Amino acid sequence: MAINFVVMFGLLGNVMSGLVYVSPANVFVRILRRRSTEEFESVPYVSKLLNAYFWVYYGLIKPNSVLVATVNIFGAVVEIVFLTIFLLFAPPRMKARTAMLVVALNIAFPAAAILLTQFLLHGDQRIDAAGLLCSVFSMIAYASPLSAMKTVVALKSVEYMPFLLSFILFLNGGIWTLYAILAKDLFVGIPNGTGFLFGTAQLILYAIYWKPSKPPKQVSDDLEDQQHIREALIPASKPIIAE
Repeated sequence: MAINFVVMFGLLGNVMSGLVYVSPANVFVRILRRRSTEEFESVPYVSKLLNAYFWVYYGLIKPNSVLVATVNIFGAVVEIVFLTIFLLFAPPRMKARTAMLVVALNIAFPAAAILLTQFLLHGDQRIDAAGLLCSVFSMIAYASPLSAMKTVVALKSVEYMPFLLSFILFLNGGIWTLYAILAKDLFVGIPNGTGFLFGTAQLILYAIYWKPSKPPKQVSDDLEDQQHIREALIPASKPIIAE
């Protein structure tokens, strides 16, 4: 029965992680329409592709962990498509910078790390080394929402922290944490447990700072009220009476 639960949570995790991977699709639709990357950065997609590579490797070399590999194979394909679009429409300086990052972090570094791990280590040592790499890069990825949380607190507004993405990250971290507990996989559990805590913190901030958007009529009424208050506070000028 435990094996069935592991498979169930692994499949749910695949669905949620798949949603996380495709969540920036609207950004790339915008890039395609405007034929420009504008002010968008390529670093998040380079980082996610690097992370996906290591999880694919870990899922393939660790027994009974194929569900860890499958979703990250999908994720790697998605990130490659995103980066290809980015390289096609980025301005020259950004294109050169992105190309260097791709060569260094998405080709040279993972190839060297995987080859060294594959040929220098064996058995559990190889799995532990791959798992450690996965955990480190996943923790970095999960820490990225901290800047958005800081913005929410500073502005007392959730405008720059979309609820749906925060909720998906919360569910994704929780599901993979349950998978890790059932599968007794520390390397999956630590980063996703951290992600679950960050997701929870984001939802708490959302509950604290969320404000319902006002309908146009209410906004108009508020502006009129403010104008009346200003008029009441400013004394009317007296007419000049000629003597």
